[in-house]
Amino acid sequence: MTYTAPPSFTTRPTLQGTFGMTASTHWLATASAQAVLERGGNAFDAAVAGAFVLHVVEPHLNGPGGDMTGVFATAEEPGRPVVLMGQGPAPAAATREHYLAEGLELVPGAGALAAAVPAAVDAWLLLLRDHGTWELADVLAFAIGYARDGHPVVGRVGATIAAVADLFTEHWPTSAALWMPEGRPPREGEVIRNEAYARVLGSLVAAASDGATRAERIDAARLEWRTGLVAQASAAFVAMPHRHSSGLDHAGVITAEDFAGFEAGYEEATTLEFRGHTIAKTGPWGQGPALLQTLAILDGFDDERLDPSTALGAHTILEAQKLAIADREAYYGDADVPLEYLLSAEYTAGRRALIGDEASLEFRPGTVPGVEPFVPPLRTGYTPPALADGSGFAGVGEPTVSREGETRGDTCHIDVVDAAGNMVSATPSGGWLQSSPTIPELGFCLGSRLQMTWLEEGGPSTLQAGKRPRTTLTPTLILKDGRPVVALGSPGGDQQDQWQLLYILRTIVGGYTPQQAIDAPSLHTTSIPGSFWPRTWEPGGAVVEDRLGEDVIADLERRGHVVTRAGDWSLGRLSSVARDNETGVLSAAANPRGAQGYAAGR
Repeated sequence: MTYTAPPSFTTRPTLQGTFGMTASTHWLATASAQAVLERGGNAFDAAVAGAFVLHVVEPHLNGPGGDMTGVFATAEEPGRPVVLMGQGPAPAAATREHYLAEGLELVPGAGALAAAVPAAVDAWLLLLRDHGTWELADVLAFAIGYARDGHPVVGRVGATIAAVADLFTEHWPTSAALWMPEGRPPREGEVIRNEAYARVLGSLVAAASDGATRAERIDAARLEWRTGLVAQASAAFVAMPHRHSSGLDHAGVITAEDFAGFEAGYEEATTLEFRGHTIAKTGPWGQGPALLQTLAILDGFDDERLDPSTALGAHTILEAQKLAIADREAYYGDADVPLEYLLSAEYTAGRRALIGDEASLEFRPGTVPGVEPFVPPLRTGYTPPALADGSGFAGVGEPTVSREGETRGDTCHIDVVDAAGNMVSATPSGGWLQSSPTIPELGFCLGSRLQMTWLEEGGPSTLQAGKRPRTTLTPTLILKDGRPVVALGSPGGDQQDQWQLLYILRTIVGGYTPQQAIDAPSLHTTSIPGSFWPRTWEPGGAVVEDRLGEDVIADLERRGHVVTRAGDWSLGRLSSVARDNETGVLSAAANPRGAQGYAAGR
C-alpha cells in the first residue's frame, strides 16, 4: 500500500518567497504583521503587531484578558526552540474549597470564577522587548487604529453574539452595551469600534513614553498593565456577583495583587525526534507533549498506518491519540510530570501494542512506576442543578467546531518567519467576549481557562492557587538539522494537536506541500474527557469530514468508531510558515475553512 497522493487542486497556493511570510486566522492580522516586515521589522515585531490586531478583529475568539503560548527560534540561536509562556495561574483565592463552598462540582465555563490571571499582553510585550526591534507605539498602532476607528466585522462575531444575546441582555448588561449597542448583534461587514480598548492600549503607549532604553520603555508598559487601570478595574468589577455557567450568580476572586504578582516568561521547549525532524512543544502544563506521545507511538508503525486518508491509517491515528490524551488527563499539569518516561521508547512501545483492529471505548491511561494516575470523572452528559430545567448556557467553553461540524469559531493563531530565519508560532486565546461580563472601562472581559482544572482532590491539574491550568494552547515549531523549518498551529481546543498531527504526518511522511496538508480531509477523536465545561466525553467518538470518503467512513464504523460526519470543509484551522534552510526560500499556507484565515508574503 502506498501513501495517499494529495489532490492536484488546492484551494489556494502555497506561497513562496525570500523576504518574509505571515499566516494567521484573520486577514487583517496577517496584513498588519506583513506590513511590519515590509517596514523593516523582524518576525517578532510582526507577530506582536498581528496578535494585538487579533484581539480587536476576533474578539469572539481571543482577548487581552486571556492567555497565549508561543514557541520560537531566533536567527542567532536557531537550534534552540524556546517557549513563550503566557499562561497565568489561578488567583490566590481560587481554592477548591472556596468553589465547593459555592455549591460547584466543576469550575464554571463562563464567569469570573473561571478566570486565571491574564497573561497574553505581558507575554507579547516580553517577546517584543527581548527579541523585537520596534518601539511599542509603532507596534500597537495597527490595533489602536482598528479599535478606535473601526473595522468591518466578520459574520462569526455577530453569530457568536447572537448565541449569547439573551445572556447579555438579562445578566451581563455591560456586554450588551459594548457588543449590541443598537440592541442587536452586529451584521457582517458592519463597522464596529472598541474605543475603550483603544484607550487601554493608548495608556500602555503613554507609559512607554519615558525611559532611557527601549527595554525600559516596554517594561514601563508592562508595569502599567499589571498595576494600573487594567488590574484595578478588573478586580473591582468582578467582585460583584454575576451569572456563571453554573446557572448561579457568583463573585470572582481575582485581585489587583494577583495581576501585580504575575510575569510572563520563557521555558525550554519539550522536544521529540520524529523521522529526521525535531518537534518542539510546550511543557506538560500544556497539552503539547500529548502530540509528542502520539508521534512516538506512531513512529513504530509502517508508513501505511500513518496515512490519515485510509481506514487503517485513520483508525491507527485515532487510537494513538486516545492513548496519549488519556495520559494527558492522568499525568499532565503544573506539577512534577514523569514526561521523560512517558516519551521513552519502552513506554511508547507498550502503548503501541494496545492498538488493535477495533476501536477502544475505554479510558486507558498508562502505568508509570511510582505514580498513581488520576482518573477524572467520565461524564457522558452533565447539567448543573441550577439548570435542571434543561435551559442551556450559550457562553461556555472555548468556541470551536461542534461535533456536528457547526462552526461557532475557534481560538486564534499566527505564524511569522523573516528572511533572517527568525520564526515564531503562537496561539492566543481566552478572554473571548462570551467568557464573562465586559469590564466597561476596558472594553474586554477576563478569560475562563480555570475550567480546565478539576475540583476533585489529588489530580495533577486539580485547582490550586498559584498553579497554571493545563491549557489546550499548543503551537508547534519543527526543526531539521538543528534549524527551524516550520511554524505551525491551529485553534480548536482539544482538537488543536489532533489536526496538527495530520499536517505533520502528511508533510513529513507523505510528502505533501503545506497547502495540500491543510486542505486534506481532517478528523479527530472525541473519545477523551473534554477540557472545557462541562467536561464530558463520548466513548468511541470520532468526527470526520465527509471528504474522507464513504468507504473509509464505513470501515471506521465497522471497527466500532462512533462516527459523526461534519461536512466536507469544517474541521481544522491550520496555518503555517516554513523555511528551506538550503535555499532560503520561505513559504506560507492558511486554512480555507471558514473563509477567514490568510497567508501573505513575498
